[in-house]
Amino acid sequence: MEERKTVVVGMSGGVDSAVSAYLLKKEGYNVIGLFMRNWDASLNNDVLGNPTIKNAECPQEIDYKDAQKACEILGIPLYRVDFIKEYWDNVFTYFLDELKKGRTPNPDLLCNKYIKFDVFKKEAQKLGADYMATGHYARIEGNKLLRGVDLNKDQTYFLAQLTPNQLQNVLFPIGNLHKEEVRKIAAEINLNVAQKKDSTGICFIGERHFQEFIHNYLKPNPGDIVDVVTKEVIGRHNGLMNYTIGQRKNVGLSGQTKRHYVCGKSVLKNILYVAFGEDNEYLLSDACKIEQLNLISSTHPTFCTAKFRYRGEDYPVSVEYLENNEAIIRYPEKVKSVTPGQFCVLYLGEECLGSGIIKEVYKNGEKLWYLCD
Repeated sequence: MEERKTVVVGMSGGVDSAVSAYLLKKEGYNVIGLFMRNWDASLNNDVLGNPTIKNAECPQEIDYKDAQKACEILGIPLYRVDFIKEYWDNVFTYFLDELKKGRTPNPDLLCNKYIKFDVFKKEAQKLGADYMATGHYARIEGNKLLRGVDLNKDQTYFLAQLTPNQLQNVLFPIGNLHKEEVRKIAAEINLNVAQKKDSTGICFIGERHFQEFIHNYLKPNPGDIVDVVTKEVIGRHNGLMNYTIGQRKNVGLSGQTKRHYVCGKSVLKNILYVAFGEDNEYLLSDACKIEQLNLISSTHPTFCTAKFRYRGEDYPVSVEYLENNEAIIRYPEKVKSVTPGQFCVLYLGEECLGSGIIKEVYKNGEKLWYLCD
């Protein structure tokens, strides 16, 4: 009789990873659960030395208990591993550094690159894993990373900084399912997390207010809000880190009834640029330069599609590959709110080709002067 293969499943405490573990066990694998802890509120204090979560159970502890109960129901063991230092060094410091530069970071891609599919995978191998599995809505066929069947939940955007080597011996058991099917399976086997709400936002912030959390680590630096057209000072902002390109609400122009939105930043001058009116010409661009280009696919097309944010549209683009892992992405259909610091993820049909970090943004051949320095 052939020996059963062992697969270690990253148990998050949610329904997707729990159903993934169930499906793998049903297929005959020897399944082991592994929960990773990346954040410790008792160790990460605010500027006054106080824990950033007070008088409340940390969301990760709640998730761990949910994962324990799910593994108990499934009849599989659950181990726990801490990557608090690794997360701080490779993800959280990057997050803070990008905010200081006036950019809009997406730490989830870095978490996958440096934590889940690196140190976590190595920990899984210590447990005897032949394979590692997660509850991502994505698929692997041969050497290709493909979108999940449920396009509303597809998570290849967050996997686009992984290398082909990191994707070896990885399984995505729910990649061929829709979310409704996953919840139905969970309900049928009476999983405790069958109706648990999906986590949203950045994991280390949880349900807390973003600005309140960030102010624990970065001191607010108020400055002028400037009308991008007239160059007049029209208000005061409470720190560039608190705003993102395209933002319409809570900009800080109290009493202003005319529609307005954030269209740019200058870190050197500490200015937040705002545009008025119904049209969005100051949000539109037709090209960008990306850096830290990571290509998963052996296919390097000059024409493909791109997403400039998770859940964003796919836009037809051309790609000009440069030296030093940079590229120029041109999009004839002008795109709104292409933002430095965000990831541009490239696709060819269902295949995720890879990604890069948006460095500069252009329109009509010129760099947008009001969009970061």
